Order: sequence, then C-alpha cells, then structure tokens
Amino acid sequence: MLFYETIASHPADSLALIFKDNLTTFGELRNAIDSWAAYIQSQGLRKGDRIGLFSKNCSEFVIAYHAIIKAGGIVVPINFMLSPYETAYIIKDAGIKLLLTKEPLDLAAALENYECPELTQITFEQMSALPPATPKHVDMNENECCTIIYTSGTTGNPKGAMLSHKNIISNILSFTKAIDMLPGDKAFCVLPMHHCFGWTVCVAGPMMMGGAVVIQDNYTLSETLRLITTYKVNQFCGIPTFAQMFLRGAEPEHLASLRWVVIGGAPLPQNVSKAFKEKFGRVPQEGYGLSEASPVCALNPGDKIKIGSIGIALPFVKLEILDEQDYKVPNGTVGELCVQGDNVMLGYLNKPEATAEAMRNGWLHTGDLAYIDDEGYVFIVDRSKDMIILGGENVYPREVEEVLYSLPEVLEAAVVGVADSLRGQAVCAFIVLKEGMKGDKKEIRRYLLEHLALYKVPRHYFFVEKMPKNGTGKILKTELREHAAALINKI
Repeated sequence: MLFYETIASHPADSLALIFKDNLTTFGELRNAIDSWAAYIQSQGLRKGDRIGLFSKNCSEFVIAYHAIIKAGGIVVPINFMLSPYETAYIIKDAGIKLLLTKEPLDLAAALENYECPELTQITFEQMSALPPATPKHVDMNENECCTIIYTSGTTGNPKGAMLSHKNIISNILSFTKAIDMLPGDKAFCVLPMHHCFGWTVCVAGPMMMGGAVVIQDNYTLSETLRLITTYKVNQFCGIPTFAQMFLRGAEPEHLASLRWVVIGGAPLPQNVSKAFKEKFGRVPQEGYGLSEASPVCALNPGDKIKIGSIGIALPFVKLEILDEQDYKVPNGTVGELCVQGDNVMLGYLNKPEATAEAMRNGWLHTGDLAYIDDEGYVFIVDRSKDMIILGGENVYPREVEEVLYSLPEVLEAAVVGVADSLRGQAVCAFIVLKEGMKGDKKEIRRYLLEHLALYKVPRHYFFVEKMPKNGTGKILKTELREHAAALINKI
C-alpha cells in the first residue's frame, strides 16, 4: 500500500478534519489532494524530487503532505520554529527546489549563505484557489521513500531520516494493534505535524482507521479543553507538559470523552502519572519512539500500565537491550535500547557512515540506555548521553555550541540540560572567554536567536575560567550539569 492510499476508501461524506471549527469530509479532502498533486506535477516535478513543507498545524498541511506524495514527490516537513539559516540548511541538504508554505518565507540571505539554487515558494492560498484536476498516475512501490524527517544530530547539523510508505504504514498498523483507533473516532492533534510523533499517531493513524482529526495550531489550554468537549474527542497524544497543564487547569468532565491518553516525546515524571490518575481516574499510557522508527516502538498497554516504564514493544516491533558488542544482555541489565521492524527507516539522507553506525548488525541503535524486566516492560535509565529534551523538542548541545564558538569572544563552550518543572529540561550554556575579552549575556542571546530556533537558545549563561576535563581533554558534562543545577538553585 502507498501512503496516500490509506484514505482512498473511506466514505466521501465521512468527517476527516476539523480546523478552526471548519469541517472537511474525506471526499473534499481527496478532491483537494488531487488538485494540489496535479498542480505540483505541472511545476515540472520528477518522481523522487524532494519538496519542502513549512507550516503550523492546519488542514492545508494534511492536503499538502498527501498531495506531494501522490504527485510522485518526497515530502520534507520542516520545523516551523527553525531560523532561516536552519531552514536553509535543510533545503540545501535535501536538494529542495519547491517549498509549499502557509506564508512566504524570507530566506534569501540564508540560502545565499549555503549557495542554494533558486527556490520556488507556493502558498496554501494559491493552491486552495486551484480548479478541480486529476494528477497523472506515478508508479511507486511501498519500499520507496515518501518522506524525510530531519532530526537533530550530535554533529551539529540535523540528519534526514528517510521513511518509506511501508515504514509509516507498518507503524500505524502496529500502534493500532496496541491501542484502539476506531472509525468515527475523533483524534486531537496539537503536537506539531512536522514531527513524526504528531503526524503518525495524531493524524495519519486516525485517518487511516477512518477517524477524524481535530486540529489545534497554537496551544492554549482553554482552547484545547473547548475543542475536546465540543467535538467529544476520543484520542489524545501529547508530551508531559500537556499532562501537567491538564492537572493545573482541567477538571475531570473536560476529559470525560477521552478513551485514552498517550504521553511520549520525553520522560513522564512518576509524580505526574500518579497525580493524573488521582484527578482524572486514569494513568496516561507512556510510550517511546524516535523519528528513525516512524516513530513509535513501545507503549504501556491500557490494562496493565507500569508507571516509570515506556511499556512493551509494539506488535511487529522487536526491542532488545544490547551491550557495546551488540550482544543481548539479561533482563534487568542496563544496555543500549535497539529496534528491529518494518518501521525502521531506510537510512539517513546523504550520510552513509551515520546510517551504518545507527543501523549496524541489523539493529537500529537508539543511543538510549535502558533495561527490560521479565514481563517485557522497558525502562529508560538515561536519554541519549548529551541530548536535552525540552517540551517535546530535541536539543543537541553540539549544535548550540557550534553557534557559540562562532562568537569572537568565546574560547570554549559547553551546553547542558538541567531539570525544569514545566518543560522537562532547561538549556544552560557554560562559556570560557578569550583572554582580555568580555561577555554580555544579552548580546550572546540576541546572536543565538538569529541563528537558532527559540527553544534551542539557552535560558541560563555561566561564564567560567575553565572547563572540567578528563585526562584526554574531554569536557566533563556530568560535572557541568551538577554545577548548573547548584547555581540555578541559588538564583
């Protein structure tokens, strides 16, 4: 099955999307997809061309995603919070010449910096005015790439995880074996659609099952609760921040229509799980995934949730804990969490060495340390060594450090994450200044905001005389995390 075929057989009058209280049926959706796909083809698209998609959540995002694939292209969703320079890097790396966007982007300087060829931008408004049309059929198979998800990497630049039709569809089928997604259900999508988690679990999965998606573009608790109660939403997937906000501002009747609540993207604090059960009468089902696995790998079953665990492997997905030589370790022993299954990516675009490293010996290596108990429940001991998870967004310190190092006054820089009660972690920067130079925190922050997405910009800045290092000169970030936590407690 090809991805766009997942919605081909639903009744034309069945509800597909609800956005800003506007309702779209599957028939209307399919007609729009065909018109947009035909227009994309008229722009000279060749099979396999990569087309960027830049937008907040909206109905048009869904139309564009399907249309690009049906036209024979490969969709590259781009995080709308990225700076122009970060966006330009993805455009360069993926070879994007056509960008579908809600609003035109000013990328001229950033694209020139990367020596990118001319970029054509087409807005959703332009596409929405198109007359009905039928696209030309394009021969494709399920093992071909249909989307590229850019995920931050420890090398400082994001990597494009190539996902096939089969990868995404198999993950939907696995997830729906583990949790009920029923025709006529209404799923809530406040997670960004450019994220694999938001797209697969909140949009593509429910729609493949014949359900409708209630879309929210800008998160506010009051609007979330209004939409859930007005449309009697059955399914809610979110990050731990949402669970905390529900605890602070929602009443049990607001969530009464929800059949299940799934939390992922970052570790869910155990005290939040317990408080959620006490207030709402249910424990959120914590799960785990990564873009390279389309993304979901594990989920707590609804009838037996273990607080503190990410659950058990999804059907058709295999999880093992391996040691440094890629041998399986006994239950209860900490090692690296590794994944096998049809949901595992084709590889990283333009990065054969990174692909070989991540997918060695037939396993996708997550970089996360974990153990499995005797009942198959997985417990994450630590996230990837240096990764910071902030409100569901991944921040890799090396990327921020590279920008800091471009400042003339910076001799050394190290970025770490510390615990934060609202967003999971906060980003902290340690800086050693060059001799005789001064550092201005406000100026450094202003510079970072020009080159990085807001969520990657450190909240705390500490100027130090020297970095703690081991015998080989490697900065000891464990010590910096402890030092940062102590300093913040004094603020």
